[in-house]
Amino acid sequence: MKLLIVEDEPTVANFIELGLTQAGYTCELARDGKTGLQLALDGAAQDTYSVIILDRMLPKIDGLDVLKQLRENDVTTPVLFLSAKNKVEDKVTGLRAGADDYLTKPFAFEELLARIEILGSRASTSSASQTEMTMGELKLDLINRKVVREGQEIDLQSKEFKLLEYLMQNEDKIVTRTMLLEKVWEYNFDPQTNVIDVHISRLRNKIDKGFSYPMIETIRGAGYKISSQS
Repeated sequence: MKLLIVEDEPTVANFIELGLTQAGYTCELARDGKTGLQLALDGAAQDTYSVIILDRMLPKIDGLDVLKQLRENDVTTPVLFLSAKNKVEDKVTGLRAGADDYLTKPFAFEELLARIEILGSRASTSSASQTEMTMGELKLDLINRKVVREGQEIDLQSKEFKLLEYLMQNEDKIVTRTMLLEKVWEYNFDPQTNVIDVHISRLRNKIDKGFSYPMIETIRGAGYKISSQS
């Protein structure tokens, strides 16, 4: 998977590039908005980049304008905004401009890596027009909104279904509370609620209780993970 990093701050750019390279990605780096825009436009024609990591405040062309021009030119490559602009209105502006995700600085590299993995896998899933997800004996029918484990149909509420779908999209990966709030509940901030804990508990009772082994695991201090292995 090849990534485009558009970041003008040398320390941050080098840190991201080194970390992602060590994680197995191929990276190309642009240090201003004009160069980043041209690389992204050229890359879109050949499907070069799986994800674009884009800073908001860039020389020559601002990151927001870069994104707007990409979307105006029908470039659908997933874009992750990485910015020190951390107000809710800044995030909303970025997302409405066409960003697929928004991560504020300073950030934990593990979360950046997880978000990139999600955006990359989401793009692959979308291109494959997936209608069913399977993990061992657990099956999710996205068209008919049905869940079956070990041959037994399980009745899930709408939010529980969406939560399970998101966990399954990230099989064997840690999903943080922040990621769940943004992707399942569409909150761009933490409302200080136990809504995630309540829904995870309900979901566990339905897809784990009474079956051969639990699939949903709580990773203390990090988040949750679903696995098809006992």
